[in-house]
Amino acid sequence: MAKSKVLDVGNCGPDHATLGWMLSNHFDVEIDRALCVDDALERMRACEYELVLVNRLIFDDASPGKRLIEDAKADKSIRKTPIMMISNFDDAQQDAVAAGAEPGFGKNDIFADSTVRLLSNYLPAKG
Repeated sequence: MAKSKVLDVGNCGPDHATLGWMLSNHFDVEIDRALCVDDALERMRACEYELVLVNRLIFDDASPGKRLIEDAKADKSIRKTPIMMISNFDDAQQDAVAAGAEPGFGKNDIFADSTVRLLSNYLPAKG
């Protein structure tokens, strides 16, 4: 059976590695990475992702991750793809959900049981 695909958008190298380690430890996933919103949108149109995780601020150019949510939700071909924002800031999480994202989590909570439970709604557990 093929692994579920996750797209990590806008995280720096160390955060991408940390997120990838956590995801791979708990879920049967393959993780792709995009460093900017336009690249992420192209990847989402070319591949079906079970979940897209976007940083509040895109590391590469400091653009808002919320732009990815808005652009993806405006595109009929990818609007149903679940997107979560990664941010410790409650207002950023609220803005993301208002733009169409699923409730996300903060970097401080990457290893929390609540985050694993949240992600298990979208990703299959590691067998």
